[in-house]
This record gives sequence, C-alpha cells and structure tokens, in this order.
Amino acid sequence: MTEKTAGRHPRDCQVVVIGAGIGGLTAGALLAARGFDVLVLEQAFVPGGCASTFKRRGFTFDVGATQVAGLEPGGVHERIFRELGVEPPAARPCDPACAVYLPQETEPICLWRDPERWRAERIRHFPGSERFWAKLDQLFELSWDFNAREPLLPPVRPEEYLALAAKLRPRTLLTLPYALRTVADLLSDYKLADDRRLRRFLDMQLKLYSTVEANQTAALYGAVSLGMTCAPRGLFHLEGSMQTLSDRLVEALRRHNGRLLTGQKVTAIHTRHGLAAGVTVHDRRSGRDWEVRAAQIVANVPVWSLPELTGAALTKNYRERVDKLPEAPGAFVAYLGVRSEAVPADCPPHLQFLYDYDGPVAENNSLFVSVSQPGDGRAPQGCSTIIASSFTDAKAWGAAADYTAMKERYTRTAIELLGRYFPDLEAHLVHVEAATPCTFEHFTARPHGFVGGIGQRPSQFGPFSLSNRTPVENLWLVGDSTHPGEGTAGVSYSALNCVKLLEAAVS
Repeated sequence: MTEKTAGRHPRDCQVVVIGAGIGGLTAGALLAARGFDVLVLEQAFVPGGCASTFKRRGFTFDVGATQVAGLEPGGVHERIFRELGVEPPAARPCDPACAVYLPQETEPICLWRDPERWRAERIRHFPGSERFWAKLDQLFELSWDFNAREPLLPPVRPEEYLALAAKLRPRTLLTLPYALRTVADLLSDYKLADDRRLRRFLDMQLKLYSTVEANQTAALYGAVSLGMTCAPRGLFHLEGSMQTLSDRLVEALRRHNGRLLTGQKVTAIHTRHGLAAGVTVHDRRSGRDWEVRAAQIVANVPVWSLPELTGAALTKNYRERVDKLPEAPGAFVAYLGVRSEAVPADCPPHLQFLYDYDGPVAENNSLFVSVSQPGDGRAPQGCSTIIASSFTDAKAWGAAADYTAMKERYTRTAIELLGRYFPDLEAHLVHVEAATPCTFEHFTARPHGFVGGIGQRPSQFGPFSLSNRTPVENLWLVGDSTHPGEGTAGVSYSALNCVKLLEAAVS
C-alpha cells in the first residue's frame, strides 16, 4: 500500500533517497517498482558512488569496487534485477576469484571457483588445516540457509523479533556458539594460531570484505565472505565497467517513474512533530538551495553523516553510539593505464599482495589489484588497466603537513611494488593517477573519505549491527553502515531490508 500523491508540489514526493550509490539506487528502484513516488538526489554528477567510474585517455577506471557478488541465479543482484524487469549487466565469473601472494613467495594461493579445486588448493598450501576449513564451510552453509529466508536484521521492535524467530530452524541454532567469536578464535580451536602463513592469508582476504583482520572479524561473517568465491555463487567481473551496475538500476528507477537528480547535495534533513518531513538541497550547478517535502527519507550515507544532517533531531543515545563506533578505514588507489606487454600471460583479474609478514594489511604493505581483461571495454586496443588499492588511515591524509608529497610518495611506492609482478611496468606506463581519502571525501561526500563501512566485528554484526531504522521516525539508513557489511551485495541486502521495513510502516 502506498500513500496518495495528489495535490503535492511538483518537487514533493513520497520518498526522498539521499545518495545514488548502489544501496540508494537499489532502494529507490525497488520502491518505485512497488508504486512509490521516488526522488533520488545525488551530490555527484554521475551515479554509482564508490562503484562508479571515470575515463582518461581512452581508459575506463573503476573508482573503488571492482568485483561483484550476487549475479548468479538466485543471488541478490539477480533477484533484484528480475523484480525490476531489467537485464543484469554482462559479466564473466572470476576464476580464480583472486590470486594471493604472500611475502617472498612466487606461487600464488588461488581461490578457485570450483569447490573441489579450492579444497585441494588450501590443503596443499595449508597442510593440517582442513578441520578448520570444514568448520568454516559448515558455518557458511548454515548462515546461507538462514540468509536465504531473508531475515530482517537486526530486530528492533517486538514484531520484528517474532518475525525473526519464525525464520529460525533447529539447525540454525548450531551457529549460536559462534555468534560472539572471531575467525582468529576458530584458528585457536584447531591449534592453528601459530600458522603465520594461514593467519596472514586470512587477514588479507577478510580485510577486503570486513575491513578488519581475523582477530576482529566475526566468525559467522568470515565464513560467509570466505565461502562466497565458489560456485554456485562466486565473484564476477563486469563487462565494460562497474558503472554498468548503477546504469541498470537507473534504467529501472526511470522505467518505474522514479526520478534521479545529480549535482544535488542534501545539506539538512528536516523533521516535523518528530517525523522526518523533508530535506534542504544545494544545487551544485546553480549554487541555489531548495527544499523537498517527503513522507519518507532513505539516507544512503555513512552513519557518521547522520548527526550533521539531522541536527538536534537525532537522539543522544544514537549519537553516542555513532561516536563510539570504531572508525572505518580510508583507501589509497593507484589507477594505471599500461601497454599490455606489462601484463603477464593468463593474469587473473584480481590479485592480492602482502610484502612483509609483520606489517599491516594496509598502507603500501598490502595491495589489492584489479586488471582489465581482453575485450572487457576498459582499455584501448593493446592496453590494459591496473588498479591497485590499499587501506589507509583516512584522517591522516586530511591532517598531512604536505598532502601532495605524501600522495606522490604513495604513488611511487605502489608502482615500485607492482613492478615486482608486472614486467617492465614503468617502461609501459601510459597514464598514472591516484586517489586518496581526501579524493573520496570530495567526490563521494563520505566523511574523511571512509570506505567499506563498519568493520564486521562480533559486536557490530548480525543482531548487533545498526538497523535500517533510525531514531527519527520515517528516516531510514541504507548502505555499508548496516548489515551485512560492505560490497555491492551487502548494500543491496541493506536496501532490500529497508524497503520491506518502509513498506510495512506505511501499509
């Protein structure tokens, strides 16, 4: 059931969505398809957020996200596109999903798509660890079975606890002993805490999906993220660019009469009698401010943005919870356009390097690398793109005494480290560009350039995560601050949850 729209000012609507990242576009398109009058406002001039792209000298670079989960039959993206009535973007499975290089090693650990091949790979690289992996596989299957029933997490109101209880099955209870445990705790259970190679491999993979390492990542979340690389699920490399994902969602939004306005920065959320009532918008093209009245507001923003946007409307308890959250990391990203001679034959689309066992899975001690594939539309004939990213302290960049020198130093170091794998890299460079947390803050309006959302620690995962509900009635939160963490699949689950809650609220 939806609310009436007759008699409204042309700028007014039922639902305002703040932010056209994947979470916001998904929520907006689904609501429009279900009959709501939706207006999506995006402060950038192109949609997509951290999953958008930019072009330089014939190269197309993915800004942040470079791979997608959930495009398989029954996957979250596939189900959403099916409901919206648009074709999913063309994609090829990543096989291996990633090739991981540990320090001083020349043979990678390949996360193969075939489960049996991956099982053989991990036994070969980590002898004596199969009982640990078997436990992760069990927790993955139990968690995936529960997730397939589409529970609304976390429950907040009594009726949501009852709905959640209805989703439980006796076998789901097998996960309860692990609800407050970490992946590192599981390593200890199987006497593997001193296996440095296995521990650092896990740290590298978990950092990508959880933004924290094995000693902080919730065991249940770690099991799911580590199990997603194999068929029948898996990771996918989009043809053309990551932008095709948001393009399909924009197409669906407009097909169902939703509206998208870019270059429109929301500067304040207004309330009336304790209810969300509208927003103030700054038009970045004209420099003018304008207002929109709306019955529902969906904020596809990091939770750290809510206190400033809502002012005094946000409760003291919620503000304190936000203040106590561990800060998210930032990202340094090097975007390289190269001649194809620099790329080894049969180079997989995704690689990960750790250069020093004792260093962090961050800064320039660890790089996650995405390489364009022949014919995928990201590079001119005879060329390729190489995108190398590392987590970094976001606030340190804003406080840097010499930001330009720091950026140049990081760029030089990244190219030097990449040259250990890509032959004669410097001789084949065509284009070099870099982004820092300050870049992400400028183009995506994410506070301090935080990326990846809230780390999926036991205290912030599942029933303990932030809800799509906020203390302000009719104001909803979507994106990587809410369950189940970062990534396009994660923010899409967040959008699905939000849509269900919003529909129930107005029915």
